[in-house]
Amino acid sequence: MFQGKALKVSLLPDGIAELTFDLQGESVNKFSLLVVSELQQVLDLLEKANDIRGLLIKSAKDVFIVGADIMEFGAVFASGPEQITGHLATNNRNFCRLEDLPFPTVVAINGFALGGGLEFCLACDYRIASTAAKVGLPETKLGIIPGWGGTVRLPRVAGLDTAVEWIAAGKENDAEAALTARVVDAVVEPAKLHDAALNCLQQCISGKFDYQARRAQKKSPLKLNFIESMMAFETSKAFVGGQSGRNYPAPVSAIKAMQKAADKGRDEAMQAEAENFAKMAQTPVAQSLVGIFINEQILGKKAKGWEKKADKKIARAAVLGAGIMGGGIAYQSALKGVPIKMKDIAQQGIDLGLAEANKLLSKRVERKKLTATEMGNVLNRIEPALTYDGFEHVDIVVEAVVENPKVKKAVLAEVETKVSSDTVLASNTSTISITYLAEGLARPENFCGMHFFNPVHMMPLVEVIRGEKTSDNAVARTVAYANAMGKKPIVVKDCPGFLVNRVLFPYLAGFAMLLRDGVDFQRIDKLMETWGWPMGPAYLLDVVGIDTAVHAEKVMANGFPDRMQRDFTSCTDALFAAGRLGQKNEKGFYNYELDKKGKPAKVAAAEVADILKPTIQGAIEISDEDIIARMMIPMATELTRCLDEGIVETAAEADMALVYGTGFPPFRGGVFRWIDFIGAQTFCDMAAKFTALGALYQAPDSLKAKAASNQKFYG
Repeated sequence: MFQGKALKVSLLPDGIAELTFDLQGESVNKFSLLVVSELQQVLDLLEKANDIRGLLIKSAKDVFIVGADIMEFGAVFASGPEQITGHLATNNRNFCRLEDLPFPTVVAINGFALGGGLEFCLACDYRIASTAAKVGLPETKLGIIPGWGGTVRLPRVAGLDTAVEWIAAGKENDAEAALTARVVDAVVEPAKLHDAALNCLQQCISGKFDYQARRAQKKSPLKLNFIESMMAFETSKAFVGGQSGRNYPAPVSAIKAMQKAADKGRDEAMQAEAENFAKMAQTPVAQSLVGIFINEQILGKKAKGWEKKADKKIARAAVLGAGIMGGGIAYQSALKGVPIKMKDIAQQGIDLGLAEANKLLSKRVERKKLTATEMGNVLNRIEPALTYDGFEHVDIVVEAVVENPKVKKAVLAEVETKVSSDTVLASNTSTISITYLAEGLARPENFCGMHFFNPVHMMPLVEVIRGEKTSDNAVARTVAYANAMGKKPIVVKDCPGFLVNRVLFPYLAGFAMLLRDGVDFQRIDKLMETWGWPMGPAYLLDVVGIDTAVHAEKVMANGFPDRMQRDFTSCTDALFAAGRLGQKNEKGFYNYELDKKGKPAKVAAAEVADILKPTIQGAIEISDEDIIARMMIPMATELTRCLDEGIVETAAEADMALVYGTGFPPFRGGVFRWIDFIGAQTFCDMAAKFTALGALYQAPDSLKAKAASNQKFYG
């Protein structure tokens, strides 16, 4: 009946039409403008056909439909509310036409049905899912709400409680959870999916299943009286608002859309949803979160591009140094299926590394993310070693010994003699120059940096650092290994601090100068957490370790003396001298006590005021806005310099490195997207106010040029 670039309609026996989604040139199906257009054409044919008794819908790919084509969002969101609602209206008409066809519709959900994919399924009469299916409405994670009927149909199909929970959380749900929630009608093994969906359709055609009653329910107001409705919605808004916080308004907006539509029929309800969608789509939060999604796609493509250049797949790995970091690397590698040797010079280190891996795996078993058998299999992929036996067979070695240049150089030179001539060596250093560490190696082209962030199992970023003599193949193989470990690799050039630490320490320098000028560190922490950071700078320093920070500050000062050399005793110097190292010894800016879950919880430490008092040189009066400016300007100016110098290739990679590596607030989209929102000229004016504080507060020429020409980092 129809053959397009994304959709095909075939006729089966007994008057059944089969609609197949198979978007050419893509690994997944998504609702691009092409697919929306072809669906219109298909519905034209189906509505006019006289010999069709039922419609079966399936996917020819491993997924059903992953949602809208988010790469098309930017232009739509920038076009204004009328154009946004007009964009939604085309596919909303499609879904309503599908729902109103003069014969029953059954959809076979074989894999992911997310966002618009699930909204399409909700417009069908019955939903049959494979056990491999994953369904959900993740729009709130992009700062928007469902826009193709999700807030209208889901509460009428599965109930208000389920709709609020699913839409506000934006989670993927497995098939069994969807069945329990009444979002799907049956779950079968993948091999039986087509037959089960066909059987369901035949039951509808024969009259055994009343599909018309289901349609009537979806088109009617919610079955709640005024008091029930008010209590349910007001309670939901209060709870969800408390969970999501003021920086993420979309979850509460979705509930408001459901509330406004509760007493309306389908078509009016859809209009209420569209209005709320348009409102959210124009917020900076939505633009930032959509920008992060697009940046993630860019990062993924670059990483896959590097992986394709690798001369071989990483089949075996090794890590040197079996402490907490080494144990974390071994755990992550083994968990993702790459066997790894974990070598240390002492059994005590081996025991520590294995204990770390065992602890992390046990937690996964407790949370039912692994079975005990699977945990055993993962542990079997970690081979503890006190010697270099078998190292000639590994494809990559990650050095994770103590952060000391002499020790690292000695260990790397030693291991180079124990591996094959093509084995890649990578150092997990956080500050030491890769070019410097390569000086004592016979094959510097096989050496690069592979900087993991602590804790390894939680932090997604891996910086892959190219030294002066690092080959493309060494970078490619290291990126491939990071991909295999489920990490987000970003390739950067060698410099003091590489990318993330080079940019983080100017931020912390801004903090130190504020304390020098008499600003209370707890006030700064609260302000920066309100601005969106997961923790304030004092708390962050405690987590990183005061001793680690003091060491890194010296490296940065030596590397960039014009900007990062201090002429005063800082807060970290004073705490370090007092033996307060942060969480590692339970006292830093704050004191730490174990909470009920056994995690360190910070409490105020009265004694810190006396320790910091000698470092304070004044007592300025300063506004909250100026505190935030003094914190953020050094980070932004240094990141701009990194982009100018080619330390990082693109603004997208730079922004994602800070989101992944430091917890930069995702709803702000990254440092460069934040500058785009406030405007380069506004930023330069803000920086000019504080130039007396030194070079860190001077906007680079490239940023001034952007301000002069009204340019942005993102088009």
